[in-house]
Amino acid sequence: MTNFLIRTAINGVALWVAAWLLDGIVLAEDESTFAAKFTTVTLVALVFGVVNAVVKPIATVLALPAIVLTLGLFTFVVNAFLLQLTEWLSSPLGLSFEITDFWWDAVIGALVITIVSMVLNWVLPEKADLDR
Repeated sequence: MTNFLIRTAINGVALWVAAWLLDGIVLAEDESTFAAKFTTVTLVALVFGVVNAVVKPIATVLALPAIVLTLGLFTFVVNAFLLQLTEWLSSPLGLSFEITDFWWDAVIGALVITIVSMVLNWVLPEKADLDR
């Protein structure tokens, strides 16, 4: 359970950094209070985590020929698709999360989210390290 909460927090920070850096990714735009923004970021991070857990393995297997052909660079397109899917699933939930352009904002946003998540995973200890 702790690992899931840490992963959700990492996803939330990564999504927030991507929205902060890119004008085309809007996260919690119309909320004015800190609590409303925090709630929106947390819920979008949960949706993003579920999408990554359920859809990413399927999308990666289906895109495997393109991933191999591009030496792994097509993974960013798969991640951008997952980010776009998160936007699509967040809309019916009433969450303020919008990506304006797939090729610029979603792909660059996926790159930013990957880098931020990678850095945070290096900094934060794994569950196995906490058990020692």
